[in-house]
This record gives sequence, structure tokens and C-alpha cells, in this order.
Amino acid sequence: MAKNSYDIIVVGSGPAGESAAINAAKHGKRVALISDRDKVGGSCTHLGTIPSKALRHYVKQMMQFRSNPLLREFATLHKPSFQEIMCHADRVIDEQVYLRSNYYEKNDVEVIQGQATFLDANTIKLGTKGPTLKADYFIVATGSRPYRPESVDFTHPRLFDSDKILSLDHSPKKVTVIGAGVIGCEYASIFGGMGCKVELINPAESLLSFLDWEISDALSYHLRDIGVRSRHNEAYESIEYNDKYVVTHLASGKKIKSDIILWANGRAGNSDGLGLEELGIKINARGQVQVNERYQTAQKNIYAAGDIIGWPSLASAAYDQGRAACNAIVDPDEFVAIDRVASGIYTIPEISTLGKTEQELTADQVPYEVGKAFFNNTARGQITGEQVGMLKLIFHFETLEILGIHCFGDQASEIVHIGQAIMEQHGKANTMKYFLNTTFNYPTMAEAYRIAALDGLNRVF
Repeated sequence: MAKNSYDIIVVGSGPAGESAAINAAKHGKRVALISDRDKVGGSCTHLGTIPSKALRHYVKQMMQFRSNPLLREFATLHKPSFQEIMCHADRVIDEQVYLRSNYYEKNDVEVIQGQATFLDANTIKLGTKGPTLKADYFIVATGSRPYRPESVDFTHPRLFDSDKILSLDHSPKKVTVIGAGVIGCEYASIFGGMGCKVELINPAESLLSFLDWEISDALSYHLRDIGVRSRHNEAYESIEYNDKYVVTHLASGKKIKSDIILWANGRAGNSDGLGLEELGIKINARGQVQVNERYQTAQKNIYAAGDIIGWPSLASAAYDQGRAACNAIVDPDEFVAIDRVASGIYTIPEISTLGKTEQELTADQVPYEVGKAFFNNTARGQITGEQVGMLKLIFHFETLEILGIHCFGDQASEIVHIGQAIMEQHGKANTMKYFLNTTFNYPTMAEAYRIAALDGLNRVF
């Protein structure tokens, strides 16, 4: 095989690109991975999941110090600035880059830095002066970036999006967050946890309306408790820019003055400049690539995975999609579509959910019942002082099959996976009785499943 010729070229080094490239290498393919950064990891590592979750972790620790009578005195000695907290987050980014670079080296994946553009279905060029590379197959995993409408001046020093906010060089006292999706709610809770006053502009009637109603209500309550004011049914109209402040004008006529604005109104796929449309590959208005059920584009040898294809736009799902897209090429019998994903929402407290909500089951006229466990009623929760949190299990009234898992509180994104493992089973293995017939370590947060099962089954029998 020629020097610049490969079996598979993966474009993008985020979770989808990483899993696709390493999976291809493990199947004996000659693989090149194209990274548009000089360090691997993609936006997930450098601008999205890793820095924002590390930032959230340190803010949550600050909040725990302030609320703990034993530690409150130390918490008041020094209040860390936004920049100081971000320095700790940068350490995690460096560790992730080192770890992932080792993955590629150990699996003989050639990493090439450059901006890829397709010349034809089997050829890409890196930049204007870079090499031309050929491959039998391509997997596009270039991810996404914050959506930036032309009407908003993102060059203004008081206007930020979720990428630019990581370079904030001061600690604001009042923040307006435009957009109350997952990213907007996460950053609203981070700034609220730091002691900022936060205005959260939400065009819908409630926060994260795709969540089970009780979880959405709990999120609204606890955001309000840390100084976040949610303005529902409100739409952004324009922004008034000033050197020392900014004013958000709403369609209702209201005006909101704040130190900074965080624009969190969706994301766009990183498809521009790739030359995909010239190959007949369809791209929507948000830059997302259209694929079939096997992650294949209209060009049969070009696949796409991760945020570049849209839903569910989660790092966890992207990793699995990348592996699945690769399997569609190298091992079709092992292909598994990613169609049921546990979502993790890293607000403070965090949220994780899988399966149906009460609203959906009611609309579908499915007979169901609910079992709940409140964290402050578990021994582990009482030991750690967790006063906030709930595990909610929704199950079929007759068969006892688990239909939905909804968790709100500390470690929610960890706890949900216990239930996920049972939901993926078939027949009698996927029923609420599993949690009664299984011994959980005591005291643990996992014990919440037994408590919720007892609560739910007591309503049925």
C-alpha cells in the first residue's frame, strides 16, 4: 500500500473518531486519524465535556464546603475566582490528551494534524499546502460547535458562548444565559453555584421539557435555590452592547442588565469546509450530516458519527456511534445501532434518565406505576449529608417490566447504569423484582433501587 494510502481515514479526534480509529486498527486495518488541532481529543476534551464537567466539579466542591458546618470556616478564607477554578480544569485536559495520545500510539493509529477537505470520494487534502491522502473508506467525526447567528456580536468582550466562556478572565456578579437547553442549564447552575445572580432565558414553558415532569420541577426548584431565575416563555430579541455591561432585550419588552451574556442556543455541526456537499452528501441548516441507520452517507464509502450527525449529541453516544460506524465497514455482523442512550445532564445536582417518562406513557395509554427512593432516606445519603436527590422507577402495572429510570441528585449519572443493565435484559429478567432479589452493599447509593422497588411494588400488591 502506498505511503499516503489507507484502508480507513477517520476525520476528527473526539470520542467518535477515537473509537472508530482504534476499532479499525484492532481489525488489522491501516488507519489514519486527522486532527484539526495539534493535540488530540476534539472539542469534547478541549472545549466541551471535559472542561465544563471539571469546572462543575470544583464549583460543587466549593458549595459543599460552604454548606458543611465543619468546613465552612475554611470556605470563607478564600473564594476562588473563575480563572483559578479553570486552572484546575486545565490539568484534567492535559491528562486526557496524554492518555488518548497513548491509545493511538499503542494501537498503531497514525495521527496527522491538518484541516481535511474532500477532493473526491476517495481523496482528501490537508489544508492548502498539506499532503493528499487516499483511502477506501472514510468516517467523518468532526463534532460540533456553538451555533452563532449573524445577528449576535460574539467579538464583544461581554458576549460568550460555551467555547469562549472557558477563557473568561474575571468573576462576574450577574450572568444572563440565553437558551435553557442542557448546556444553558449546566452553566446556569455552575454560575449560580459560584454565587452569581443568573437570569436563564427559556422559550419553553418549563426547563428541559423532555425530562420526566418531576425531574424538571426538581431542577427548577434547586436552580432557584442557588440564585438562578428562570424566565419561561421568553424569547430573545436583541442585545444592547456596552463597555461595562450588556442588556438583553426580550420579545415581551423586558430588559435584563448583566455583566456578561452566555449564548447557549444550540449547536452546529462542523461540516463546513469538508467538501461533502460536492460529493452529494446532504447537510441540514445546522451543518449536520444525513446518514442512514448504519451511519452511511449518500456516498457509500463515507460514514459519519457523533455530533456531526445530530441526535443525541452526547459524548457517550458518540463513542459508541464511532465504533458502530467502523463495524459497519470492517465487521458488519457486529454492527449494533445506538438507539437507546442514558442521558447525563451535569447540572448541580446532576440528572440522568433512560426510557419513558410519565407524560409519554400517559399519552400512549400504558398502565404503569412508580416507585421512588429519596436520597435523604438512604443510610449512605444520611452519612454523606445528601439532602437532595431521588431515584424514580417507572414500571408496567401488570408485567412489572421497567419502562423508565429517572434520577436526580449526586452521582445520578452513575446510579442510572445499574437500572440500565436490567432494562436491557429480556423477559422476567427485566422486572422490578430483580431489585428485591439482589443484595446491595450497605450502605450505598445503589441501595436506592431496592427502596424504590419496595415502594413501587407496595402500590401494586
